[in-house]
Amino acid sequence: MTVTYTARVANARFGGFWKLLLLWRGSIYKLLWRELLCFLGLYMALSAAYRFLLTEDQKPYFEKLVIYCDQYASLIPVSFVLGFYVTLVVHRWWNQYLCMPLPDALMCVVVGTVQGPDDRGRLYRRTLMRYAGLSAVLILRSVSTAVFKRFPTMDHVVEAGFMTREERKKFENLNSSYNKYWVPCVWFSNLAAQARREGRIRDNSALKLLLEELNAFRGKCGMLFHYDWISVPLVYTQVVTIAVYSYFLACVVGRQFLDPTRGYKDHNLDLYLPIFTLLQFFFYAGWLKVAEQLINPFGEDDDDFETNFLIDRNFQVSMLAVDEMYDDLAVLEKDLYWDSAEARAPYTAATAFLLQQPSFQGSTFDIALAKEDMLIQRQDGVDGPLGEAHGDFLQRLLPAGAGMAAGGLLGRRLSLLRRKNSCVSEASTAASCACAGAPDGAGPECSCEDPLLDPGLREPEPELPAGPEPPAPIAGPGTTIAIAAAAEPFTSVVIPGPRGLAPPWLPSPIGEEEETLA
Repeated sequence: MTVTYTARVANARFGGFWKLLLLWRGSIYKLLWRELLCFLGLYMALSAAYRFLLTEDQKPYFEKLVIYCDQYASLIPVSFVLGFYVTLVVHRWWNQYLCMPLPDALMCVVVGTVQGPDDRGRLYRRTLMRYAGLSAVLILRSVSTAVFKRFPTMDHVVEAGFMTREERKKFENLNSSYNKYWVPCVWFSNLAAQARREGRIRDNSALKLLLEELNAFRGKCGMLFHYDWISVPLVYTQVVTIAVYSYFLACVVGRQFLDPTRGYKDHNLDLYLPIFTLLQFFFYAGWLKVAEQLINPFGEDDDDFETNFLIDRNFQVSMLAVDEMYDDLAVLEKDLYWDSAEARAPYTAATAFLLQQPSFQGSTFDIALAKEDMLIQRQDGVDGPLGEAHGDFLQRLLPAGAGMAAGGLLGRRLSLLRRKNSCVSEASTAASCACAGAPDGAGPECSCEDPLLDPGLREPEPELPAGPEPPAPIAGPGTTIAIAAAAEPFTSVVIPGPRGLAPPWLPSPIGEEEETLA
């Protein structure tokens, strides 16, 4: 059964992991003690042979071998190769658990879409979930040794109630040499279509939702089959295994303590037990054992998946959901906070301190700025409205001769741009104007709607020099007209064609307003 220690490490405290080191089931000691004893026994045997069996003439050869092995053993990239391999295996291990076929989502859809409290409705719902459970059993007995030992033959599946004898005949009569875990899913689809024809499923949208959940369930079963079929490449596993065991075979010789009186470098201490070499073996070989245990989580190791437990749980829960709990609702009542504007569940004495903690509003709510940093700064030192500054900026970008050559046309365009970019709209200005209430012609010409349109504030337009005027062409769509400029040839300006009606929420184009003002 899976070793769970989550409650032991719920709170971080001093020496929190030390208690975990005393556990035996699922521990590294249980996995590694045999290999550790073999390594230690081989090391002690070579050490005893060097000390008591070799003659004085034979010891120099053994000592040279020890120095050679110790020097070149570090060239084996154990940590590099082993680290990538274990990362791959752990990622694969967790993904396999995510592919376990759980019927929770499917049973909720079945109980909500397949209608009918009578025996026929119960039969539909229970059979649909039984087919889903049968598909999970068939795929799990194909990948898990524990499930296969529980259901070694199809007779055991029939006796367990996942399949009827008539269904077993249809299953075995289906001529296919491949794994047939998908057959119950096809039965599920056919039965759902029959329920739709009988009106047990209300509409096609409900049938679509039901089949989508079935496809997600079947997809997980298929992924388990593919994970069992496509393993981690064998060459990668072989490289890691050879790297680890060859490294420690070299350490068995290279980490021997030599006679300090012979003056070899880094051999000033003579011990019988290599403490740090044993720790290194414990870490590297234990790392390899972790990968060995996790590479196939469907076995019978201590930390392998509890597949038989999941089969029992899923079958019982799914049947309860679609049968006992169908249309089983409590009487609707007003909740405790029906008349409360702010609903908050009570706290116990152990958690009352949480009420004193302020709620989190965002990481920037605690930032404090100085008053001078919160002053609004305008660009270019302009104190007027933003639209005027924008228009002046555009006017500075245009050459001075362009407005002159066009007879003030660009100046009027800039005035229109200023009016469009001002904060006060033309309609609101006209509504608040004091001259708006005067009859036509009774008062002076209104100029308070826009300071830029005031004749006294408007920039005078330059006069063109006297000279022969060209004949005025008839302006039409796509017509090219010429505008005279001082001491320059005529400039051609193309008048665009008529535009379509703009949507009512968009302002009128500049050209149309210009024609209106003209």
